[in-house]
Amino acid sequence: MAQRYGGKFSPDGARDTAAASTPKGGFQNAKRSKVGFRVNLLFIAPLPLIWKAFTSEPIVMAQYLAALGVLLLAGWLTREGLIAEEAYEARKVARRPAMPRKLAGSVMTGVGLGLVGIAGHGLIDAVIFAVLGAVLHSFAFGLDPMRDKGMDGIDTFQTDRVARAVDEAEKHLEAMKESILRAGDRALERRVAQFGTTARDLFRTIEDDPRDLSSARKYLSVYLKGARDATAKFSDIYARNRDAQARADYEALLDDLEQNFASRTQKLLMNDHSDLTVEIDVLRERLQREGIRDDA
Repeated sequence: MAQRYGGKFSPDGARDTAAASTPKGGFQNAKRSKVGFRVNLLFIAPLPLIWKAFTSEPIVMAQYLAALGVLLLAGWLTREGLIAEEAYEARKVARRPAMPRKLAGSVMTGVGLGLVGIAGHGLIDAVIFAVLGAVLHSFAFGLDPMRDKGMDGIDTFQTDRVARAVDEAEKHLEAMKESILRAGDRALERRVAQFGTTARDLFRTIEDDPRDLSSARKYLSVYLKGARDATAKFSDIYARNRDAQARADYEALLDDLEQNFASRTQKLLMNDHSDLTVEIDVLRERLQREGIRDDA
């Protein structure tokens, strides 16, 4: 659907009040994604092998096509590994990826280039291609996270529960982001992104202290699921008739949700601080009972 873009510097001089009033929102604390041109190049670079394959005899053609498939698989593994690494880095408490995808991508790159060497050159060249390809791939994209982060002294059962709940909540946010695209309104897209940032602040707080999950579970499931369904319904209605009242009601819903999520996050942080104060007081009392005085 066509949209008119404008602002205070447009010919009509109208100020985009929705954009101006919207804070950083989804761009707050944003980082550049690692999944960019370099990864896309891994899917483009092997394509000339198609020409080599269909201009060769059948056995060599099969070798080139096999190399093409392996190299494309290497590109896919690398991309998935970078996505998993970004998710790992975004969280304060995280398990290492179950499968080292980037390492597997390096191995597959070596295997694919080795097949190219066998098809077009010889065994010695194939070994050189394989070793250089695997090493250079590792240098270019790095290795996967190999250890858990921030999990010392933490109940793994509780962290697993939190991880599952947060993953499900992230799916609801992603569904909201995809649904609002159907409305064809950039200001609303930014508004949903802003709400997503507020919701993720709550996610990070729960990950820091998995004991908070029980008091915030309805925010990660019931409220977000309702927001997802409301976003889908609103997008369908607004895309048909641009109903101003429906838009106002939807924005009011996002305001209420955002305020409640922010309030819950602050309450959990205050509870964590209170728990820390209690633990410090208990430890001081025990030290005093054992004859250790705090001279200060």
